[in-house]
Amino acid sequence: MAFAVARTRDEAQLYLELHPCPDCGSDEAPWQQALVDVDGELASRYAATCPGCSAERECLFGLPERETPVAGWPTFGGPEPSEIIDAGQWLDIAERAVAAVPPEGAEAGRVLAIAQAAVAEVIKFVPAGADAVPEDEFWTPDGQAVRAAEPSRFRLDRLLLTRDTYAELARDNGREMGAR
Repeated sequence: MAFAVARTRDEAQLYLELHPCPDCGSDEAPWQQALVDVDGELASRYAATCPGCSAERECLFGLPERETPVAGWPTFGGPEPSEIIDAGQWLDIAERAVAAVPPEGAEAGRVLAIAQAAVAEVIKFVPAGADAVPEDEFWTPDGQAVRAAEPSRFRLDRLLLTRDTYAELARDNGREMGAR
């Protein structure tokens, strides 16, 4: 039984935020993480009791084949694209972060760091030598809706410009960003 891999804790936490309680819709949960053995396969188990309706929730992720180097914050993953969040969802995360940026200061830099890192994740879906994210990298209804709204946002040249712009804005707001 293979589980989709969560490359880092930041990525797993973001996935959990994107999937509210199916019973009451709450996206708040005190998730506890542990390594578990599921039919002879190690997995990362996130479990919580929903504060909105007391439903027991659980999510299992596969473990990455190698440790993902942690460089800065946030760290969503290594050089490979995500298996749990599709390209459209990553761009939506970036756009929602940018829409919530405070006027200035360190908190603005932190929010822009999330946006920049999310766009960097979208870029990982572009195959070598290609000029855009392929259509099959949008496997969720939410991700497909983001792509359908404006497919040109997923061209590599536009993604690179967007990532670099967010990094520059983050630096201007007091948070130096590392290269991604």
